[in-house]
Amino acid sequence: MSRLTWVRARRSRVLALLAGAVFLGSVLSSASGEVGVAEGWRLAVAVTGVPRPVHLDLDAAGRLVVLSHGWRGDVAAEIYRLDLAGGVLDASRALRIVIPFESPRKVSFGSLVVDPRSGDLFLGEENGNRVYRLTAEERLAAFAVGLNHLVGGSSLAFDDRGRLIVLDYASPEVQQRSESPPPPALDSLSGDAYHGPIVLRLDPAEDLPAPRRLDLVGALFPRGRVPRTGGEPLFRFISVAAGPAGELLLLDAVGQLFKLTAESGFQRFAVLPSGHYHRTHMTVARDGSVFVSSGFHVRRLYRIGPTGAVTTIAWDLGDPSGVAVDRAGNVYVGDGALHRIIRISP
Repeated sequence: MSRLTWVRARRSRVLALLAGAVFLGSVLSSASGEVGVAEGWRLAVAVTGVPRPVHLDLDAAGRLVVLSHGWRGDVAAEIYRLDLAGGVLDASRALRIVIPFESPRKVSFGSLVVDPRSGDLFLGEENGNRVYRLTAEERLAAFAVGLNHLVGGSSLAFDDRGRLIVLDYASPEVQQRSESPPPPALDSLSGDAYHGPIVLRLDPAEDLPAPRRLDLVGALFPRGRVPRTGGEPLFRFISVAAGPAGELLLLDAVGQLFKLTAESGFQRFAVLPSGHYHRTHMTVARDGSVFVSSGFHVRRLYRIGPTGAVTTIAWDLGDPSGVAVDRAGNVYVGDGALHRIIRISP
């Protein structure tokens, strides 16, 4: 793709009125107590006027990087870098990168993560099979291809050594989306033999040709030859995050949180309250606490402590999406239904 440029949001009368209505609605919502916050935490509106924030991350400078699909949903993505110093930020006045649909794929980006070493952004196709890299020079190119089914939400993460973690999902229904069938050496992960989640890990700093062929990369999970399941597996990973000690946290669709470590292998760590978890987002704080933004079905923000204790931090959110935690422990959550980002602070 050609070099992308930053553009300023159009301030049409309709969008200006909408942004004003969103800001007023967010203030009234917070003032009326419609969003519940646990004792010991306080809520404030950090950003308004950002159209349906899909995903959040923080860069090395402490700026909030936001993935959006725009007001009309007619682009693959819009990327904001927001400096949160000061009061409430009106994102409708901020510069943004607009990424058009790539013809003929017409696939939106549904996941985003910032490379802690280079500052590059990695973007995953929603329900697609490719990962793209957006460099600091605003150049966008395919970084990896050959996935089966990459969901939205927290399907990308970086571990403590700067390696990219990718969640894939193999099933007979989506096998044909891969760039090519897996080679014979990986036939245990083909649609005929394995139906379930796949966790991949690769180092973007390696001097290898792009795009990388992920269908040729050995899986971090599952390991070894996997027997036929004969039907729908018991779990489907929907979010991944990396802990400070190198462990991976994996959340499934029924709210089970698993740890994957080199020493202990794969084990269940915590269980969230019952609910339908879909398009969830997850991040890990410096103390090892895990924060889960539970999506529009559950509409809560959970904290899982280092020992696995689950606490509800906020509830009755309006379609909670991306989540990020800064060095001071402030938690930022995309409140998609109100086109805003809230800050929940201890």
